[in-house]
Amino acid sequence: MVTRIPIATQIWPVREEFLKDMPGTFEAIAIMGYDGVELCYYWPEVWDNAAGIRNVCADLGLEVVGAHVPWEHMSSDRLKQLIEFSHTVGMKYPIVPGLPDEMRTSRAGLLEASGRLNELADMLKPEGLCTGYHNHTWEFSPLDGELPFDTIFGNTVSDVIMQLDIGNGLRGNADPILYLERYAGRATTVHLKEFSATNEHALIGEGDVDWEEVFALCESTGGTEWYIVEQESGIYPPLECTERCLVNLREMGK
Repeated sequence: MVTRIPIATQIWPVREEFLKDMPGTFEAIAIMGYDGVELCYYWPEVWDNAAGIRNVCADLGLEVVGAHVPWEHMSSDRLKQLIEFSHTVGMKYPIVPGLPDEMRTSRAGLLEASGRLNELADMLKPEGLCTGYHNHTWEFSPLDGELPFDTIFGNTVSDVIMQLDIGNGLRGNADPILYLERYAGRATTVHLKEFSATNEHALIGEGDVDWEEVFALCESTGGTEWYIVEQESGIYPPLECTERCLVNLREMGK
């Protein structure tokens, strides 16, 4: 029997609510039935408030899964602060959500970034932390004869998490199923986002994603420990959108 994979939500879609009322936003997420949250570490309101976030989430029964951490915060002179923050809030997964422009424009730049991700994985492992990379769409446009996504994950160690954003991949004309198979065991945290070629407002379960196959791979060979919802909609208010996505996932048996 497959153990249920817990579901968290990224804070980015509800950023306005969060920055106005952090405790109230966390409470709303907990009431919806989410198991955890993924933070945006690049906000001072987050990195300066580790203890406050820990206490509120603990009271609500929410786990802080990880955070999206800008590349510059992964530099050696700022890494100590990130490690301390991670231990305080109790998170395990500081994930890089993008690369500096100078690393995105050539294979050499991507290989440099891959090398740094390998170094970070080695440095964070003794601290009980794991880093990784979260894709957008540009990673699936050929660069110097190869897709940047493959350059990154083909040249990083298995300890570097492939945080595959399902919707972003499809929007970049990539098949997420292919990458869940190609980099088996590395999809430790997966971003659940819908994509529809005909409805830009489609929520999870209402578009073109083959969720049955995504879940089957995540729960067999993917090594997935967390599903993380990150969905925005132009129709519903952010918190309502976040709740509707979880309702749809529950209807799919998640």
